[in-house]
Amino acid sequence: MEKNATPFYDASVDTTGCCPKFNTEGWDDQVLHFEDKPFVRAETRAAMHVPLNMGSVFSRVFKHILDQGAVDVSHSLVLSQDLSPWKGEHLFAVDKPVEGEEMTKLSGDFLTKVFEGPYRDAKGWYGEMKEAVTARGKTPGRIYFFYTTCPKCAKVYGKNYVVGVAEML
Repeated sequence: MEKNATPFYDASVDTTGCCPKFNTEGWDDQVLHFEDKPFVRAETRAAMHVPLNMGSVFSRVFKHILDQGAVDVSHSLVLSQDLSPWKGEHLFAVDKPVEGEEMTKLSGDFLTKVFEGPYRDAKGWYGEMKEAVTARGKTPGRIYFFYTTCPKCAKVYGKNYVVGVAEML
């Protein structure tokens, strides 16, 4: 995959008006090459890893990103990780700086893996991501998850796809 590219995000099926149905094609076992790729960075509060204000934070950030034309929706990507049991970090891929939001950049190679199942399985997926990176002869770095649909939409679509994104050092 070319520098700073992400897999195609097919948003063509959106029966909920909230989250499009995730199409896994092109997302599994990819290596993403980032070089100073811009992201909006936001934090959420949590209680023992359960997000408390994700809806309001995501709504605010997406509004700013869309209002400023800073994203190609066919290449949408939000990387999430728990910083502690009380705080989550979310990186929203953008094409340019977004006023009113904290910006950050990522560089490096990142391996993707598609999972399907309940959010509570994330601890096991984290281990699988580390193993997948090690199997490629690399050292795992930061591990993120791209939660492709909210819980309500996952229930409607009957599948809860989550993409693991692991830094390869």
